[in-house]
Amino acid sequence: MTKILLSFFVMALVAVSGAQAQQSDNSEPLADQLTDRLKSDVFSLGILSQSVFTFSFEDDNFNGGRAFDLGAQRVDMRGTLDGSFTYRMQLEFRNNPAILDAQVGYIYSDKFRVVAGAFKPFTSIDLDPSPGDTDFLNRAQHVGAMMNNREIGVTAIGDGENFSYRIGMYNGTRLTRQNDNRFMYTARLAYTTDLEGGIFEGGISAFLDQTRNSPVGNSGLNSAEDRFLYGGHIKFDSDTFFARAEFLQTRFDAVQLAGEEETITGFFATLGYIINPKNEVLGRFDYLGYDLLDTNTNLFTIGWNHQATRMFSFGVNLLIETDDSDDTRSGLAGQMQFQF
Repeated sequence: MTKILLSFFVMALVAVSGAQAQQSDNSEPLADQLTDRLKSDVFSLGILSQSVFTFSFEDDNFNGGRAFDLGAQRVDMRGTLDGSFTYRMQLEFRNNPAILDAQVGYIYSDKFRVVAGAFKPFTSIDLDPSPGDTDFLNRAQHVGAMMNNREIGVTAIGDGENFSYRIGMYNGTRLTRQNDNRFMYTARLAYTTDLEGGIFEGGISAFLDQTRNSPVGNSGLNSAEDRFLYGGHIKFDSDTFFARAEFLQTRFDAVQLAGEEETITGFFATLGYIINPKNEVLGRFDYLGYDLLDTNTNLFTIGWNHQATRMFSFGVNLLIETDDSDDTRSGLAGQMQFQF
């Protein structure tokens, strides 16, 4: 069964790549009409709708088992108005309507702006993109295990010629709108430069979360007092390939482990090849380890992304997971997406 699915994957890639190479008319008049009507500086409407499929070769509990499901189902409204003030409201409709982003901001200049409200903290380069723009169908393991996807607070965003920074202060309690009079502080500093054939970026990240009894991502653990996260990343982008790597580690006194200090370590490295403007293939090694719990997981992902039109795309991922017990699990994930 595995060989059949892999063969189908390769044949589909070759067939679509050949068809795209022969296609000469890239005009999309209907997409142009939709863009003209619903996107402008003062009001821009975004829509993201994903349909996903998961298939586990052996373990029913791996990779979501075998099922069809919905991915992100989002509506995003944003714009810039008089006085250089900005707004954004993003809602998720997959289960019940829920607020993801609710923010107002001020653009001081092209190089500096301030945003306040509910949004993603800048804690991982793999958390930054929306679900419609990620390299793979699933984010790296440490994104879920170490951090919250949304926080309420304020962030200063600076972008210079080579240096950029993100400095934030948040409640540290996700979107609960609660606080114990203690805050979460984040910082990221990055340097970007042109290299021969591409653009390189290197950066460091850190945060201090002083919130008491705060959940640590989806790890099932709570931080009794202060929690630290630190690490760094590198990126490289060229016309033919791209690379990403990030190392993050968090330390905290775990409530579930009698207050002993637990350390979670995460690392991923991605390498991608751009076949043509419509197709890319990529691979990622992804590691997640717990110190006191003495568990670790290695996840290998091979992917193909195809941009059928400006707004419709497809993706297929092959996943192979190993852990410290030498167990191996594998599966496939597929996605059809509309993003406007």
